[in-house]
Amino acid sequence: FNILTGNKGSLKDWEKIDPEAATRYGKILSSDHYELKAMGRTGFWSMPHTLRAKAYQHIIHSIESTSTTADLDTYHGIVRKLFGELQTSTHPFPKFMEDGEIPRYCLNKAGLNSVKKILICINHHFPDVSFCPILSALVSLLLHFSEDEAQCFHSICSLVSYTDPKKHYIDRTFLTSRALCMTFGDLANKYCRGIRKLIASSHQNLFEFYSDWIMWIFADLPFTYAIRVLDVYLMEGYKVLYRVALALLSFYKVCVSSRVAHVDDFRQDMKSFVQNVGRHSTIDALLQRAFSIQLPTRKELTYLFNANKDALIHKDIHNKSSYQAMDFRAFRSSVVTETEMRVIWAWIPERFALFSPVQLFSTNIHGRSLFSFYSKVEGHDPTVLLLKTEDEEICGAFLSSDWAQKNCDEKGFKFFGTGECFVFTRPVLQISGMSDKSSQNQRYESASFCTLSTFKFMAGNDETLFIGGDDGHALHLQADLTAGSSEHCDTFESPPLCKGCFKIQSLEVWGIQHSLSVPPLLSQ
Repeated sequence: FNILTGNKGSLKDWEKIDPEAATRYGKILSSDHYELKAMGRTGFWSMPHTLRAKAYQHIIHSIESTSTTADLDTYHGIVRKLFGELQTSTHPFPKFMEDGEIPRYCLNKAGLNSVKKILICINHHFPDVSFCPILSALVSLLLHFSEDEAQCFHSICSLVSYTDPKKHYIDRTFLTSRALCMTFGDLANKYCRGIRKLIASSHQNLFEFYSDWIMWIFADLPFTYAIRVLDVYLMEGYKVLYRVALALLSFYKVCVSSRVAHVDDFRQDMKSFVQNVGRHSTIDALLQRAFSIQLPTRKELTYLFNANKDALIHKDIHNKSSYQAMDFRAFRSSVVTETEMRVIWAWIPERFALFSPVQLFSTNIHGRSLFSFYSKVEGHDPTVLLLKTEDEEICGAFLSSDWAQKNCDEKGFKFFGTGECFVFTRPVLQISGMSDKSSQNQRYESASFCTLSTFKFMAGNDETLFIGGDDGHALHLQADLTAGSSEHCDTFESPPLCKGCFKIQSLEVWGIQHSLSVPPLLSQ
């Protein structure tokens, strides 16, 4: 490959063979970070492959990390130590690979052997990397555009060593990898909630489905798609992967909605969809969809990631075997079924969905008064309120904050809560043809991390309780909890959740078994 690239050891003058590519390379060298970012998104260096190889080395060289060109000598030293003069190995695949599979892409047998050697050397050089399924795919992709194994090793070392949490590249442990999966799950809940409901309603495992999200990109995508994603990933870091995976999920939702009754395994079905994504979208359309998504800022994503990681630590989940799927078989409610609660639980933020629901209040047990309501639910956050009317209508709300924050002054009610609150109506279990404009009206349609004080999520006193307050209340309950009303509410962009004025048949509040603190940004 070095003969083609015109790099060290070349026998030909690359600039004369392909002057247009040489001119483009000159523009790459003279561009700043923001110009390179725009180039990466439009595929500026995608052809010929020699230009991409040179662009990658320029970008990786500019990544600030502890990795240096000394990695080249380090690699040769590790190879001599581990493989000897014959350069052969009977070493097993590193454990951080999880399944021991290397994406082939366009590599031949010798190329696959080189990937294995590099991975073994990375494992030796970074013994703290205990879980990182994407490393094999990254090595395979970068080897296509490297002079040799040593240069590919150096590129990977640069990515592994990069320590800025706002633009990191590679995770080293199951804990951080799983926290990223949960963060992606929260984003999917906001931008593509229909898929979440399909999976929850089918009783299939959301944890397993979202645990594959990054492998959709770096394993399942065809080579020509994966390298275009790699272009922007090297420039922008992990946030790009969220975008691309959400775009894939949105295309998949359209594809699966017409045949959902025939899908026995969503996880495998999604994998097959991504592998054949060319039938549904070009790479340019995929990236256009990805960058049209208005994601939270890197700072906000970091807060959410840390909250999810803290929840995993609190739950003592440090490896795949320590995770246990939520069991709803013992769940009992006078308002919703076990399957309906499973769907509701699939909507709440990932860090809380790790924990079991606990009933805090029920009109059937604790009587009908707001005084009793507050006495049972104050001191708990978040909570899920479930309500059934005498006309058998069901609605409810996920409430992120403690009702103990309620307060009134001479100006009226003091509203509180965060953008993670949402409201919903009875889940539609006949899921064919479902769309985002179905009856599950959630705050996740708008920004989950909204910190504008003008939003009115929760308020109450001893006489009344409000959920939502911008141009109408999503729910308004009276002091004796016998009646209430629901209106169109701008806070949640929701129509009336049930018939305008209603009599309450049963009302419950469910809490969550946890002692997690809410990150500062989310608590605003």
